[in-house]
Amino acid sequence: MRNEAPLVDLDAQHAVDDDEGMDLFELMSLLGQHLKLLIVAPLAAGVVAIGITYLIKPTFTATTVFLPPQQHSAATSALAQLGPLAGLVGAAGAIRTPADQYVALMQSVTVSDRIIEQFGLMQEYDEEYRFEARKELAKNVRMTIGKKDGLITVEVDDHSPQRAAAMANQYVNELRRLTDTIAVTEAQQRRVFFEHQLQQTKDKLIAAQQALAASGFSQGAIKAEPKAAAEGYAKLRAEVTAAEVRLQTMRGTLADDTPEVRQQQAALAALRAQLGRLEQATNVSGGPDYVSKYREFKYQETLFDLFARQYELARVDESREGALIQVVDPATPPEKKSKPKRALTAIVTTLAVGVLLVMFVVMRHSWRLRQSQRGTPGAAAPG
Repeated sequence: MRNEAPLVDLDAQHAVDDDEGMDLFELMSLLGQHLKLLIVAPLAAGVVAIGITYLIKPTFTATTVFLPPQQHSAATSALAQLGPLAGLVGAAGAIRTPADQYVALMQSVTVSDRIIEQFGLMQEYDEEYRFEARKELAKNVRMTIGKKDGLITVEVDDHSPQRAAAMANQYVNELRRLTDTIAVTEAQQRRVFFEHQLQQTKDKLIAAQQALAASGFSQGAIKAEPKAAAEGYAKLRAEVTAAEVRLQTMRGTLADDTPEVRQQQAALAALRAQLGRLEQATNVSGGPDYVSKYREFKYQETLFDLFARQYELARVDESREGALIQVVDPATPPEKKSKPKRALTAIVTTLAVGVLLVMFVVMRHSWRLRQSQRGTPGAAAPG
């Protein structure tokens, strides 16, 4: 018996070829058959979505904008002197701006805890632990820095418009409170340093004055020459101490091999040598008790005057840097809610349901077509 090739069902083969791709006409025809479903179902879903938004508690967003304190630190001045190379330095490592520091201060645990405590947010957020309340607060607060103007914007979300505005304004108040207690700018750091030195010198000056009074010293007890020698010694010793302080502050921002530091070291060495010669010539330790106490008193008095002048200069520099936080737009209770957005929710829900239904109709049609092809018997080959 001669073997013959089995006959192929041309209709089934044609159906398989058609199933490999659906042209635009066939797709429009298929969608037209389910037009009612594709219109009514998405619209119904959009209406349901709008109804659900009415069950969600509205959220209000309050915004405040302020100008942070401006400063020109030694690092910024050094980069400005590099000229075109400053771009390479910036590319090598991003340098945080002062505005970034102020944002970090407002996001600190200290400020967050004060906000939580003042507005009772643990009860409002229904949180048992404070760290959970901090996380929830961070979700409801956004802080941005303007790239061109440098203004800091604080946005706070809350269910109460009054509380949202109060919280946004309180962030600015807490920043003021924090910057008053810590030194952020270079001038503030110098002011704090000399303020500390001034207080220490004041205490020593009071102690020296009391010791001098206890020794029975009077203005006529010392002649003109010993008095002049004591005052000259006190002035020179105060200059040595002031030079040591200047060298210490310079080493905080400059390297030891820079010309400024070397020059200050040489000046300090010369003053120390001059003081040593004066002590040896006048024999400070061998004089009467009231003379040494008077010299100590004059030294502390002169040192106090030097630190007082440095402290005032630091305060002037701090005021020039613009240490005040200037509020551009204070937060006010918002008149309109920010969330939920009912129109946007309805549109997105309607479109999403419509797309899903189209995909469902096309996939179901393709599945039924494959099932019908598998159930069609092929033509039997003659034996």
